[in-house]
Amino acid sequence: MRVASGSLFGLAYGDSLGRPTEFQDYGSIVATYGVQGPRELTGDPARVTDDTQMALAVGEALLAARTFTPQGLEPVLRRGFVAWLKSPDNTRSPGMTCLHACVGLADGLPWLEATQARSKGCGANMRVTPVGLMPGLSDDQRAAVAQLQAAMTHGHPTALAASELTAYAVFFLSSGVAPADILAALRERCAEQRTNYRGEWLGELWRQPGYSRPETFIAHGWDECADALDRVGQALGAGRYEGDPCRATGAGWVAEEALATALYCYLISPDEPVAVVGRAAATSGDSDSIACLAGAFAGASLGLSAWPPEWQNQIEYAERLARIGRAWD
Repeated sequence: MRVASGSLFGLAYGDSLGRPTEFQDYGSIVATYGVQGPRELTGDPARVTDDTQMALAVGEALLAARTFTPQGLEPVLRRGFVAWLKSPDNTRSPGMTCLHACVGLADGLPWLEATQARSKGCGANMRVTPVGLMPGLSDDQRAAVAQLQAAMTHGHPTALAASELTAYAVFFLSSGVAPADILAALRERCAEQRTNYRGEWLGELWRQPGYSRPETFIAHGWDECADALDRVGQALGAGRYEGDPCRATGAGWVAEEALATALYCYLISPDEPVAVVGRAAATSGDSDSIACLAGAFAGASLGLSAWPPEWQNQIEYAERLARIGRAWD
């Protein structure tokens, strides 16, 4: 099925379809594309945003890493993030959180000083898909790596929890968990991990105003994510899928809402990947991030062959996406 390639290319396809609709209101999107949203890649190559660029940075860092410990992985992720920061292709209106944090990393600051401690923007979990796809990681490693790559730029506990959940949604789907069971699996993870602060990987990140213990810090993130997952379940249960998905599960500018709205768009029709990314791109919020995550979920479940074959040659960064996919398929 080539699920790693399917998920990585699906991420890029969703990102590309959502790129022109970001910052548009829902009525304008529907007037241009219809209620189904955009369903054809445009341009040669079809351009993506910083979401795909940073997902590639994470994926290539994982390929280059020799050990999966905090000391072994942090320098490799740092190099990838700084290379993205300085790339001449970094012209896709990236988020200010990522920019500010990566400037600090480029200046040699410890990541605990470079990170934007109060940010839970979706820039941390829109790039975490490769962590869910990489084979050979233990459960603890996968969770810790997902949180570390988030923490280096986004230090809010919800950014950490949402990144771990996004990686595990990809991991579960690529491992054969049925779409109908994915919400329950993610809710269970919220409950199991609620007070598990990974101090070996996160150090003193928890020492932020309002928190007296690391367990209290991380529980805040898991609780916000659990609430977001509940909204997905309620929206699916209502069975009324017309209109802007953001009205049901959030606009996606923050981490837990990006995860929730992407899951909602995916779970409405999980066997129809083009419909999934079209619906996710037809959103009034952070359309490219919502659609890239929805595409990653669909591709993780269905594999590369589920996408239109001509898209693979049209999408930007196809060779880099294919290289990571080949390593993990």
